[in-house]
Amino acid sequence: MSRTPHRFRLTDLSVPFVGAPMAGGPSTPALAAAVTVAGGLGFLAAGNRPPPGVRADVEAVRALTDGPFGVNVFVPEAANTAPPGTAVDPAVHLSLAAYREALRDVARQYAVELPDTDPADDDGWPAKLELLEQLRVPVVSFTFGLPAASVLERLAAVGTTTSVTVTSVPEAEAAVRAGAHLLTVQGPAAGGHRGTHRAEDVPGGEPLPELVAAVRAVVDVPVVAAGGIASAAGTATALAAGADAVQIGTLLLRTHEAGTSAAYREALGSGRYTDTAVTRAFSGRPARGVRNGFVDRFTDIAPAAYPQVNQLTRSIRTAAAQQGDPEAIALWAGSSFASAREVAAAEVVREITAGRPAPS
Repeated sequence: MSRTPHRFRLTDLSVPFVGAPMAGGPSTPALAAAVTVAGGLGFLAAGNRPPPGVRADVEAVRALTDGPFGVNVFVPEAANTAPPGTAVDPAVHLSLAAYREALRDVARQYAVELPDTDPADDDGWPAKLELLEQLRVPVVSFTFGLPAASVLERLAAVGTTTSVTVTSVPEAEAAVRAGAHLLTVQGPAAGGHRGTHRAEDVPGGEPLPELVAAVRAVVDVPVVAAGGIASAAGTATALAAGADAVQIGTLLLRTHEAGTSAAYREALGSGRYTDTAVTRAFSGRPARGVRNGFVDRFTDIAPAAYPQVNQLTRSIRTAAAQQGDPEAIALWAGSSFASAREVAAAEVVREITAGRPAPS
């Protein structure tokens, strides 16, 4: 006789720490397992990763730990049930065709071709949902949109806890109405992509503690605070605002277990870069990263077009990484990236949660 397995709750953790899913290489099975073994919730990133790779990653984590972990999935536009947001003024940006022309010199510099774009690309959405349902992953989180209630129900039926990334009170309320068990509340200092529910949305600037408190006041599900937390004091502030746990990404980028490329690691620790900026230049979605040459050159002209911009710049980013040139890599990171060190992930977990008991 089959039974529904225990559904993960934040209270299952030894410490209130969630490892942020970081697509593009940094998130690895070793990193997810290390965070889980240290008492937190490790995460894998399924975004821009083919379903067979996601399966292999899940199996690898399960070979390393029998503790809870999660998988993060990008919500494609076609599956997004969020209402339209505030559109970026089209006069501020060039068209996608014009952006392609603007990128040609950089493409020649790195000896790559600019690919065709496909706005209908769903990142393997149906196959990934089927796979995660089959594998009964403890936690599945969603970013870049709000999946249909039926998707959340489908995963809940096999014992999976579902989470949705939100950047505002209206997004939080909509996610809870759809059936999300958890919310990842992401503030403006977050490294990497802002999880706005529409690519064209302009993310808000409300400080994380204030945003967490505002969300906490209107929802009755557990909340994970994300964005700019780089110390035990930052954790204390987030928990005092009403969060049940914190999500950390930037401080894990240089850990031994992360899959961050050599050029990316070196750039974060070199001291040559000092600032971060929010840009659409690499993907068409707003994301915070280290301010390098590509960011300076293209931020003001990048259109709000995801996944097309992401597709356009992929060959440039890949070539730059292979050549060890950080000037055209998407160096996603929060403003405290200089605090990221070459240490074991477990040390980051200990430092961020120092003196903090498990969620209750």
